[in-house]
Amino acid sequence: MPRPARFRPALSRRARLGAATVATLVAGTAVFGIGQATAEHSVPRTDKEIPNLTQVQDKIKAYYGDTVTADGEHYASPRSNYAHQVRGIEAKARTYLSKALAQHGRTSKQTKPAIVLDIDDTTLLTYNYELQVGFHYTEESQDKYLAHTDMDPVFGMDRLVNWAHDKGAEVFFLTGRKEAQRAWSIRNLKNVGYGVPLDRRHVYLKDKEHPPAYLPCGATCTTIEYKSGTRKHIESLGYNIVANFGDQYSDLRGGAGDRTFKMPNPMYYLP
Repeated sequence: MPRPARFRPALSRRARLGAATVATLVAGTAVFGIGQATAEHSVPRTDKEIPNLTQVQDKIKAYYGDTVTADGEHYASPRSNYAHQVRGIEAKARTYLSKALAQHGRTSKQTKPAIVLDIDDTTLLTYNYELQVGFHYTEESQDKYLAHTDMDPVFGMDRLVNWAHDKGAEVFFLTGRKEAQRAWSIRNLKNVGYGVPLDRRHVYLKDKEHPPAYLPCGATCTTIEYKSGTRKHIESLGYNIVANFGDQYSDLRGGAGDRTFKMPNPMYYLP
């Protein structure tokens, strides 16, 4: 859920649950067929080219190891294929960061190393929210959920982030969530174990009413413009972004960052 500001209205904001959804199940570094019904046809010629929506949802639930509590809440399992895939990405990130942070300390005295992370489905898991709303995001339902409910951390990401911070990386959160959701977002990150600075200098949310001067596109920024422009602003403050983490390719494109890490997310697609 949480991808507040970065979410677009229902269908356009997330070109969702179709072949693109199945494609993202392979998550690592490349997504095939996003926005396509098949690799051959962008517009299906017959119904046989369109995955059955119910079956796609069932695959998503199986991938996350859907677990239902006695009160009907849905959660992802730490033994799921999703959790296994996430741990593999985190292991690669930790190996890379160990070297990158050590090297940065030896070679650069002009900048401080930093990592940038998206929030929804990168550091906080929206699976429970998505199941509650039937994979149908609305600003209203998201506000209601965030105001009263903490999302779980993406498996292991809290430990990776805290470790990187202890190793000398400045940590920045960069989310499409709207500015009005700041207090809820900070509360959630703190409550689930992100022990890093969470002030306004370290957590960037989308403010369409009062866009920052460093974004030339102002209130009309695309996700890529907003994210890459903010990363460039962070680097202008004296940081070198050694790693950028996101569950959407729009979180990662646009430059300003030495390496990107794509987190898996088959639930929606944000251009």
